[in-house]
Amino acid sequence: MNKYFIMKKVFFTVLLTVIFSFSQRIAAQYQEKENKLIERFINKKREFNRKYGYGFRIQLFNGSEVTAKGIRARFNSEYPDVKTYLSYRQPEWIIQIGHFKTRLEADRMLLALKERYRSAIIVPLGV
Repeated sequence: MNKYFIMKKVFFTVLLTVIFSFSQRIAAQYQEKENKLIERFINKKREFNRKYGYGFRIQLFNGSEVTAKGIRARFNSEYPDVKTYLSYRQPEWIIQIGHFKTRLEADRMLLALKERYRSAIIVPLGV
């Protein structure tokens, strides 16, 4: 009876070891497939961004020409390294700044500007 108990214990130990090793192999294969899928999606997103170049800008003002040009001059003196864009879309003049690849970058800049330029908003490009 004692031999039977030992053999049973050995059998279950071997069985659990085999099951564990197979489960580890399956998990590794699943993770590898998942990593390839994620990498494929990232590459598609990069290709899309290269092709269309979408991103974000911050719109500081829209309204009259005189006010727009004054705000642009003030902004350029405060932030000389940030590119500004002045455009006219009937009936308003629009000032936008920067070219941010991600919404997070634009949000960070907007937080820094919000106290001084209260009407500033983030606008997507290319939509």
